[in-house]
Amino acid sequence: MNSQIVPVFLGADLNCYNFARAFHEAYGVKSWAFGRYEISATKYSRIINFKTVPDMDCEETMLRELHAFAKEHTGKKLYLFGCTDDYAAMIIRRKCELSEYIAPSPSPELYGSIQKKAEFYEMCDKYGIPYPATKVISAPARPEDITSDVLGFDYPIIVKPSSSVDYWKHPFDGMKKVYIAKDKEEAAKITEEIYASGYPDRMILQKLIPGGDSEMRVLTAFSDKSGRVRAMCLGHTMIEEHTPKGLGNHAAIVTEPASSLAIAENIKRMLEDLGYTGFSNFDIKYGRDGEGFRVFEINLRQGRSNFYVTSCGLNIAKLAVEKWDDGGDDCVMNENVHFWHHVPASVAYKYTEDADLAAKAKELAKEGRETCSLLYPYDLRLNPLRFLCVMEQLRRQKKKFRIYYPVKK
Repeated sequence: MNSQIVPVFLGADLNCYNFARAFHEAYGVKSWAFGRYEISATKYSRIINFKTVPDMDCEETMLRELHAFAKEHTGKKLYLFGCTDDYAAMIIRRKCELSEYIAPSPSPELYGSIQKKAEFYEMCDKYGIPYPATKVISAPARPEDITSDVLGFDYPIIVKPSSSVDYWKHPFDGMKKVYIAKDKEEAAKITEEIYASGYPDRMILQKLIPGGDSEMRVLTAFSDKSGRVRAMCLGHTMIEEHTPKGLGNHAAIVTEPASSLAIAENIKRMLEDLGYTGFSNFDIKYGRDGEGFRVFEINLRQGRSNFYVTSCGLNIAKLAVEKWDDGGDDCVMNENVHFWHHVPASVAYKYTEDADLAAKAKELAKEGRETCSLLYPYDLRLNPLRFLCVMEQLRRQKKKFRIYYPVKK
């Protein structure tokens, strides 16, 4: 155990649990998490101390809580991470006031220039990173203004906010993470509803890339304090969640050699030219239309499914602790193949549309190269409340997929 290391997380979701488990496996330490309420992903865990702070999403409250915590842990190495877009943004905006913490994350200036999808796509153009055909609007659209001829691509299309951070601050009935509009009338109605909620930023109308979940890839990168990319890990998605607010969250992944993704080098060059620091996470899809891989977005933090990186041997806690400020310049491109999931493995096998990928995952499981985030032996052993909580989470995942997943076998 390295008692000098104290991981601190804002948020208590699966992202938090995945990262806390990585710290515990690497250094034997217990993490601290702050949030507005407990979430089942971290409830009853013996590797996380959770503190409920009802207004933790207020930046002044965050500063007060974190300063008080730092005073109680003087002399320790405090590592700070946000586990949601909101919390990550709060840390980035105020980290100059949190000098007691090591907070691997981009600068506020860089955050402001690429966290929104519209600005990110402009950066992709500069570095030759392909993305789906896109139309950006800044007000509710009229059907006649968003015909297929005007957009340059056919319906159905994707409709989504440019700024996820701003979007989730304006909840409304029927709110979804991403929308699919079958025609111009539906697309116009979606934009009208979103802007009526008070959402202040631009909207993205985007070509729908054919193919299911198994055409998705996820790329995680870690950049050190000097802006050098020190690690990249590629995952091939088996299935994603399909609940209205969870659509697109990875539920099962098989890692692949990062070197097999040609645009990884373009992404690496972009990150280093920008002086990006900390974790970044990219959603990518392979189109069956013959146009190859295209990037959907960048997340300026570790992804919710980050344990897919740790499980294949590239522990993300070690990256943050040992490569943040070591003066090195090596970049580890993961080559290990591993099957990660946070839903029951049987759900991943049943619902993936790629039979070959399912067979590969089953073979990896037989070889012992399989990890379920929630089934951490240390956290379950002699911890009946945690065990029952995890079993219930896995049971509910089976129910969610029966209800929401579009393809059933």
